[in-house]
Amino acid sequence: MHAQLAGQLRGAMRDGRLAAGERLPATRALAARLGVSRTVVTEAYEQLYAEGWLEGRHGSGTYVAEGVTADPEPGPGGAGVVEPEGGQGVIDLRPGLPWVGALDTPAWRRAWRLASGATPRWRQDPHGLPGLRAALAGHVRRNRGVSCQDVLVTRGATNGLDLLAATVLAPGDRVGVEEPGYRRARAVLAGRGAELVPCPVDEHGLVVEALPDDLRLVYTTPSHQYPMGGVLPVPRRRALLAWARRTGALIAEDDYDGEFRYDVAPLPALYGLDPEVVVYLGTTAKILTIDMGVGWLVGRPDLVAAVARRRAELNDRTPVVPQEALRLLLERGDVDRHVRRMSREYARRRAAVVGALDGLRLRGDTAGLHLVVDVPGAADVARRAAARGVLVETLARHFAGPPAASGLVIGYGTAAGPAELREGCAVLRELV
Repeated sequence: MHAQLAGQLRGAMRDGRLAAGERLPATRALAARLGVSRTVVTEAYEQLYAEGWLEGRHGSGTYVAEGVTADPEPGPGGAGVVEPEGGQGVIDLRPGLPWVGALDTPAWRRAWRLASGATPRWRQDPHGLPGLRAALAGHVRRNRGVSCQDVLVTRGATNGLDLLAATVLAPGDRVGVEEPGYRRARAVLAGRGAELVPCPVDEHGLVVEALPDDLRLVYTTPSHQYPMGGVLPVPRRRALLAWARRTGALIAEDDYDGEFRYDVAPLPALYGLDPEVVVYLGTTAKILTIDMGVGWLVGRPDLVAAVARRRAELNDRTPVVPQEALRLLLERGDVDRHVRRMSREYARRRAAVVGALDGLRLRGDTAGLHLVVDVPGAADVARRAAARGVLVETLARHFAGPPAASGLVIGYGTAAGPAELREGCAVLRELV
């Protein structure tokens, strides 16, 4: 019933019966008028908030969002529904971006408005603003089980990895990277002169037994391996830490979407098990938007201090205004509320995708914002899907060497709504 109500309201906004800026009835009043439970109306409103059709105004009520049209533009940084030449709609199921339509617009605008009044600084602490560092320490403690005092504010997880590499690596040092794995991480490490050593992964993540003993650093995504989707189990985590202790290597943990898991509560970050050998990298790119451009690096005190010194030498800095905006969002609880909302939204999207792909073998569908479909001849399926307006990635592009597996990588944190996700996945299932 809530889906029917959301559909009726969506149609009224699409055809102009409900105009941009118009106030909607309170949930209790509309429920009484329609003769349904208040839960039905609340869930319908929540769905439309998540899709960007509605916005809330503190103490005032629920309104039709400004700029709502029959074909809404994609959000900042998003790859949304567009009309290419020929008029065929495109459903973009490529991974890598979060859904930005559910950002709490009043809180978001308030934070940026206040942050824009920050006093310009002659010199910036390479660690970042003290207030944000304290707020980030609280955030990772609450959400990822990371207890820390030394937080360095970065421009994102990739920037943090680059600063770490610039600090601890010498040209020719051997660095382990997951195979398949995150291409940008490989590019960053190679750019710092590292010799990249592809390290195999399986359905659980990094295969620790296959790690050579002469690595200076290993880069890993243990909360939701990218792209295969494995979640590194605790016994293997302990084995990885023991390997690092024995060999003297560092572990760079990229926790890019560790907040989102759909079967059980998310595993705490690897860093919490051994802060001496793990450097924890995080970002707002998946929990908010890539446009925020803020991340964090957490490590033992001497290492963070060394990274800060190296950063000052490189004249690398995170702009003050985004730092201030994020501090306000964190301190006022807006980020935690947004993560809770998005956990529910991504769970619905994940259920829509899994249901539409029923009967196919899926990997990594219990966490994160993407999953993998095992498909022989994935490149041909992707080409035929694109011809029908559905864009997906193949596993092959994430291998450094010859692909050892064939599959499609499907992201459900995109601008596509649940109905479009089901439609796009139905096309893929038919082609497979």
